[in-house]
Amino acid sequence: MIELVRTNDAVLISFIEALLRDAGIVHFVADQNMSVAEGSLGILARRVMVDEGRLEEARALLSDAGVADEIRNG
Repeated sequence: MIELVRTNDAVLISFIEALLRDAGIVHFVADQNMSVAEGSLGILARRVMVDEGRLEEARALLSDAGVADEIRNG
């Protein structure tokens, strides 16, 4: 899986998950449970991961939804 987005914004992650789910793009939120280690401070970013074969489709979907600035390059 390839990193699509890295953010501390839980609302943004929920929005992206809904977009990906509705589009049928399998995804995974890495580091989601790290709040236990960090004391729920929101310091450690969560990563939204997608299958490499659907990366460009996921990027286009986020761009169309107005959150292109959040997409990781590379």
